[in-house]
Amino acid sequence: MTKFSLLEGLNEADTRAVLMAARRRKFKRGEAICHEGDPGDTLYLIDKGHVAVRVTTPAGDTATMRVMGPGSQFGEIAVIDQTPRSATIVALDAVETLSLHRDVIQTLRSQHPSIDQVLLSASLYQVRRLTTALTEALYLPVPRRLARTLHRLLDVFPEGVIPLTQDDVAGLCGTTRQTANEVLQALVADGAITLSRGRITVIDAARLEKAAR
Repeated sequence: MTKFSLLEGLNEADTRAVLMAARRRKFKRGEAICHEGDPGDTLYLIDKGHVAVRVTTPAGDTATMRVMGPGSQFGEIAVIDQTPRSATIVALDAVETLSLHRDVIQTLRSQHPSIDQVLLSASLYQVRRLTTALTEALYLPVPRRLARTLHRLLDVFPEGVIPLTQDDVAGLCGTTRQTANEVLQALVADGAITLSRGRITVIDAARLEKAAR
């Protein structure tokens, strides 16, 4: 069974073909893997490490929109519709990816038609994820939204140590840093988390889950 969610719908032969065609790349902590506005010509599978998806806001600030870990991918939509990168992807720690240039993907698609279906499924997943995020942003109060965000991040950081700043969390929740700080301090007082510089540690996942309901 493949570790990459994008490839789960492929048979063994098609999976092997994709992995053999991919190019391994390594990135240091803090290094940008790609920049907002760059040509969207490469799909990345995250093999090791974690990345943050960051965008420039209308006010000129930088906001973190998503965090991903091993098994995830990014760039599939840009590769399909040939649009520029909509975000900057930054390595949160040492990251290794398997990259597939659009030309390589086109060759694979012609030789292995099932790859079209997994690319379509991945794109539809992104649409559903964004719909959920928009619904929560419109209808959930910030405390619940932030608690849900932290609880979901346990899937990415199962050890419970989340290497994000309060600015990152504010971006993920679509709120201000001041509001995020107030909610985080309330979770600290409740015994769900602890805070340190550039890090949030979940010490009671059950309490955090309760706050997210």
